[in-house]
Amino acid sequence: MAHQQTAPIELYYWPTPNGWKISILLEELGVPYEVRYVNIGTGEQFEPDFLKIAPNNRMPAIIDPEGPGGEPISIFESGAILQYLGRKFGQFYPSDERTRAKVDEWLMWQMGGFGPMLGQNHHFNNYAPEDVPYAKKRYTDETHRLYGVLNRQLEGRDYVAGDYSIADMAIFSWARIWANQQMDIAEFSNVGAWIDRIAARPAVERGVAIGKEERKQTNLKDDKEAQAILFGQRAK
Repeated sequence: MAHQQTAPIELYYWPTPNGWKISILLEELGVPYEVRYVNIGTGEQFEPDFLKIAPNNRMPAIIDPEGPGGEPISIFESGAILQYLGRKFGQFYPSDERTRAKVDEWLMWQMGGFGPMLGQNHHFNNYAPEDVPYAKKRYTDETHRLYGVLNRQLEGRDYVAGDYSIADMAIFSWARIWANQQMDIAEFSNVGAWIDRIAARPAVERGVAIGKEERKQTNLKDDKEAQAILFGQRAK
């Protein structure tokens, strides 16, 4: 029987692809949670209290006051959070081992490739202080290859690994901003239809809307100080 959450889960969050993964899942689950904004443009990810639950200085992270054995637990890394919540609430993460392995494959594909490569693409095409043609081509080409992999996987499928799952949420959170990655979504028709299918879900709409106003406080495109903090040149 799935756990009935009473105390709200604390979500340490900023509206980015990795943050959206968790806000989407929490909205889909319909469990109580409270958002703790971590403004990555002002260096809040380097605060000592946050470091205690997220030693890599990255959001998202959660604290579940009703963790295993009824004791609080903190978890960092978006993939680990998705798996934990999926197991705990028995939704969007199959219990059958064979089916779960497929979801894990595509979740790890996102965590190990689709996210990091697209992140580098976005950085060099939008924020690098100098033009680096080799890096732009390298990461744009790899992004294109990965979209091709995803497009083939979605041929004849509504979702990447069986039913709608945490793998879809993780990949969608990056794919929804394809334009920022210099991609033409028309070239990947299966991906485009899948993005539209997921984006139309009410819980997904709510999940990606969280923090829109807060994000406007940091104009990362033009704020060199915020860029210096975010891209690891120095802590706050």
